[in-house]
Amino acid sequence: MFLFRQLESHPRSLVKAVSWRVLGSLDTFVWSLLMTGSAKIAGSIAVFEVLSKIFLFYFHERAWDAVPWGRRPAAAQPALAP
Repeated sequence: MFLFRQLESHPRSLVKAVSWRVLGSLDTFVWSLLMTGSAKIAGSIAVFEVLSKIFLFYFHERAWDAVPWGRRPAAAQPALAP
């Protein structure tokens, strides 16, 4: 699965994962704070969540990059940089 030529680079997938998790973790922190009333507990939930979900999202993105379903034909895509 990870041996095929990917349409996205590893750094791009990682940056997308990190930026999405920052937004998601802010959301988790706010909801945890509202539910617990404790910034310390909300912060610990958000830290654990960001670390675990960056890892999960990265591999989720790489796996989906190997799935051809729903993609336009290769001729319609811009050329990849060397």
